[in-house]
Amino acid sequence: MDGLAMEPEKTLEKIVAFIRERMEESGKSRLVVGLSGGLDSATSAYLGVRALGRDALTAFLLPYRTTSPSSVEDALLVAGELAVEHETIDITPMVDAYFERFPEADRKRRGNFMARTRMAVLYDQSAARDALVLGTGNRTEALLGYTTLWGDMACAFTPIGGLYKTQVRRLAAHLGVPARVIAKPPSADLWEGQTDEGEMGLTYEEADRLLHHMIDLGHGDEALEAEGFDPSLIARVRGMVEASAFKRRMPPSCPP
Repeated sequence: MDGLAMEPEKTLEKIVAFIRERMEESGKSRLVVGLSGGLDSATSAYLGVRALGRDALTAFLLPYRTTSPSSVEDALLVAGELAVEHETIDITPMVDAYFERFPEADRKRRGNFMARTRMAVLYDQSAARDALVLGTGNRTEALLGYTTLWGDMACAFTPIGGLYKTQVRRLAAHLGVPARVIAKPPSADLWEGQTDEGEMGLTYEEADRLLHHMIDLGHGDEALEAEGFDPSLIARVRGMVEASAFKRRMPPSCPP
């Protein structure tokens, strides 16, 4: 794929070493991860187990009442394949208790609150186990801003954060992630029928190829058009990257 080629085994070795280094630096030996039933969390869990062993990872399923049953089934499948300790904590009572006060809240507010509630649970469970929170975000989502600040972005480290979504798929296949998890349409599952690509308005294949040329190769708009990218897509993706830049850095402080 146009500059996005990777050698899965070499990538795996690099990420496993990265995880072990982060754990050694922290003085911790355990991880917790949220399993959504999707590709990224499954791949991250497989990587955690490959690096540290199954006894070092505890997985949490954190469904809301609108979560698709198939997402729960896929998360349980991954936990079962890895034979890791896992627990389900329904976040519905926590979320609904808050929005009883704000019934007018739209689905974006509700979705962001769900993401942050899930992370609050994961951080509490990490404290209970003297563990670190394993991140599950990929590079495509980070560059496009398709993430919730202090929600799914929050973690101690993210092993697949340097990989585009299409690269995560290839690594997942190499790791043995269940085929149905790899093949399913990516979704944050925040409301019925929601998909990542539908919400973004472009496929991950389109996004990854354009982002590689735009970010990694540093090509300007004229060069991108000459390479066959649609001008409207270039403008929209560049706008998404620029508008979400604040999400990719720590909050700035006013100098003394």
